[in-house]
Amino acid sequence: MNALEHQRDKQEAAISAVKLYLVRHGRAAAAWDQDPDPGLDSLGLAQAEDVANRLAGDGPLPVVVSPLKRTLETAAPLVERWHADPVVEPRIAEIQAPTQDLAERQCWLDAVMAGRWSAQDGERQAWRQRVIDALVSVKADTVIFSHFVAINVAVGAATGNDLVKVFRPDHCSVTRLEVAGGGLRLVTLGGEMDTEVL
Repeated sequence: MNALEHQRDKQEAAISAVKLYLVRHGRAAAAWDQDPDPGLDSLGLAQAEDVANRLAGDGPLPVVVSPLKRTLETAAPLVERWHADPVVEPRIAEIQAPTQDLAERQCWLDAVMAGRWSAQDGERQAWRQRVIDALVSVKADTVIFSHFVAINVAVGAATGNDLVKVFRPDHCSVTRLEVAGGGLRLVTLGGEMDTEVL
């Protein structure tokens, strides 16, 4: 392949790449060890309005949300602006703990977050693969409202990083990826903060 053909192939790949806007939900009204499915608090609702303002000019685009309240409420202002019909995708929901005890859930999550995917049990590795499969199956530019660990899965898959926690996406941060060649490619990380996983 000569240089001209190589450049043309790169341009065609860039044109055909699907853009994903991964939005972490706004601040929740309760922590992970307090409520299994909280909605947003007042700051979270304001963050949802802000991210809708930031993304409004990029669409309208399809909107995908996890089934959890905090992502549904975060997506609501953008959905209203675009008159979108959001698709609920369970595969992009937050990682599930093997216990319903809220205090035990937090201890379990802390241990998982400190590790690597290759050291996780089969159920957690299967969950990770479902997140990746959901994202690479997207066929058009899409805004996806998801969660801390699920967004880390996407970034880790895009960069070849085996850590469970690759970075700390802030509430309503927007991480941009592309789907191309059957995989994920990182475009830009969303803003980070030192925050709890909610």
